[in-house]
Amino acid sequence: MADSNFIIYPAIDLLGGRCVRLRQGDYNQVTVYHDDPVAMARSFRDAGASWIHVVDLDAARSGVPAHVDLIRAISRETGLMVQTGGGIRTLEHLKTLLENGITRAVLGTAAVKNRPLVEEILKRYPDRVAIGIDARDGEVSIDGWTQGSGLPALEFARTMEALGARTVIFTDIARDGMMVGSATDRVQELVEQTSLAIIASGGIGTWADIEAVRQTGAAGVIVGKAIYEGTVSLAQCWPNV
Repeated sequence: MADSNFIIYPAIDLLGGRCVRLRQGDYNQVTVYHDDPVAMARSFRDAGASWIHVVDLDAARSGVPAHVDLIRAISRETGLMVQTGGGIRTLEHLKTLLENGITRAVLGTAAVKNRPLVEEILKRYPDRVAIGIDARDGEVSIDGWTQGSGLPALEFARTMEALGARTVIFTDIARDGMMVGSATDRVQELVEQTSLAIIASGGIGTWADIEAVRQTGAAGVIVGKAIYEGTVSLAQCWPNV
């Protein structure tokens, strides 16, 4: 049965102003798919999307905002609801995004490294912030997936829930860009062991993979490479969700 609350988020990863995908989060394994991210986002809208997931890869690695104007342009010129993350490590950066048409911002490294900041942000914007939990072998990774944190993903999710988080984006790094299916066992564990809205990311290769995520009770799924490689058609997804 179709689930009208389940959201498919087509993804755009920004690196050097272009639309790219990394393989397992490796900045040395980059595929460029489009030179105009706004045009790419517009094509997602035209295919029926209402949300888009945008990651500033340059900022994720450096902690310095790199594509604020471009992300703002995607929001303004497409009318899509934008969920964006990558390098959001200050309240000022977050506010800049939220005040310029961004619907939801994603905190990753900052949520791990700066507890006072995440507490303040969740207090101010509980419905407009998601916590990004990017895990390798069950351990949360930080700094653009380049470092381990020593934190188990489920334990960290529960900590963020206790601080007031309502939404988590869970990425299995080993599956990201591999199109081998989502880590549905870990997604389902998060769904069952917390009251958070869980959005799954990493590994989607086919519609069956999307459906497998939906069956876990997740709130949504992020789809990137499968769209660019043509193994998932956005236009054909909407009648099924």
